[in-house]
Amino acid sequence: MELDTDPTTKPHKVGKTARLEARVTVDQKQLMERAASLRGQNLTEFMISVLADAATQTIKDRELIELTDRDRLIFAEALLNPEPPSERGIADAKWYQQMMSKQGQR
Repeated sequence: MELDTDPTTKPHKVGKTARLEARVTVDQKQLMERAASLRGQNLTEFMISVLADAATQTIKDRELIELTDRDRLIFAEALLNPEPPSERGIADAKWYQQMMSKQGQR
């Protein structure tokens, strides 16, 4: 899912939209309005861009951690307990050695 997180992009209606509401303190709202103003955005634009950035980064971080852990275990297992080469692999290795020895004779 691609999200438009460009802070200069104005929200536009494409297809169906959904409403998102949040209860915040007065101080939090003032802080967010100030930050939005500094970006040249209204509060809605600011919230959408910041939330989309945070959501995208959270998902990327989580997926990277899961893949890294899983891949590390698979890699370690393959190193510690390698499978024997297949007949095809042995044949390919012999063919490669023959080709390299022929090239060296040129």
